[in-house]
Amino acid sequence: MRTPARRTRARAAVFAASTALLLGLAAVPAAHADGARHRAATLDDLAQRTGRYFGSAVDNPELDDTAYADLLGSEFGATTPGNGMKWYATEPRRGVFDFTAGDEIVAYAKAHHLKVRGHTLLWHSQLPSWLTDGTWTADELRSILKNHITTEVKHYKGKVFAWDVANEIMNEDGTYRENIFYKTLGPGYIADALRWAHAADPKVKLYLNDYNVEGLGAKSDAYYALIKQLEADRVPIDGFGMQAHLALQYGFPSDMRGNIQRFADLGLDVAITELDVRMNLPADTAKLTQQADWYAQVTDACLAVRRCVGITLWGYSDRHSWIPSVFPGQGAALPWDENLQRKPAYDAIAGALAAAASSATGH
Repeated sequence: MRTPARRTRARAAVFAASTALLLGLAAVPAAHADGARHRAATLDDLAQRTGRYFGSAVDNPELDDTAYADLLGSEFGATTPGNGMKWYATEPRRGVFDFTAGDEIVAYAKAHHLKVRGHTLLWHSQLPSWLTDGTWTADELRSILKNHITTEVKHYKGKVFAWDVANEIMNEDGTYRENIFYKTLGPGYIADALRWAHAADPKVKLYLNDYNVEGLGAKSDAYYALIKQLEADRVPIDGFGMQAHLALQYGFPSDMRGNIQRFADLGLDVAITELDVRMNLPADTAKLTQQADWYAQVTDACLAVRRCVGITLWGYSDRHSWIPSVFPGQGAALPWDENLQRKPAYDAIAGALAAAASSATGH
């Protein structure tokens, strides 16, 4: 077993070696008015060489930040609407749908040749007050849920390649979260949601998605058991999303690669869906070095499993991170800083991707 110091030196060696790959193997042609030239490979260029995508979430106000939006459109191959497809935004009144926010991001993605992950059809949070304040019978709520899922999935049919159908439905101890749907409908609402989504768009990939499921433990065990049961019951499910909101102070998830592999062995795609690595502020060299190593470890874990199909950052720059407002005193969680400058984490991700790309192409 490597000591932390040896592991850090080994990782540094990989980063150094990757520089040549990024300048050589990773150089890709780009067309310009004055003829063909080469540009440095983006994270998505490198990911595509391994058969994967590399994306970043975005929220609608961020599209007004021109420099930020331009870099998003040039560096990444996929995006996820941070809020624009959630229930409060898409069905603010019962039966009255508004897809303005989601449509704006889909249009941006199309203009920049990005794929779109749909997020999310049901979640216990950010629900409209008409739904949470209502008193519903099981039949009424089932009808509301079916109509919401069916209408939204049909609206985005052919425009998103995957949906986070059910988001954060488990507690840390592996029991079901007692959200409005569970309390009224019981656990069968999960299978119903997947079936309705599949009926609305048979080609879209359907995921369950959660945090603190990257490593082995009670919560990931519960999802593993649930998915096995869903498959036994012939419920359509295609993937499992590991959010990967990590924090340096809590340690790296146990056997992430093995955990990804066991879900892949169920016949599922696995995606890293909301990756960031926060720290207690202020940031310093040691923390940023550790953060870079964790980003490389997550990337390596995904690259080691064939059915880990892609990685999405939950925003790519500290300029628009959700972390400081939710976790006071924490932040600096992303591979670009507030000035859109690359941090060591960027080099770590690029190094891991470039090494895998080199192996994939035989260079």
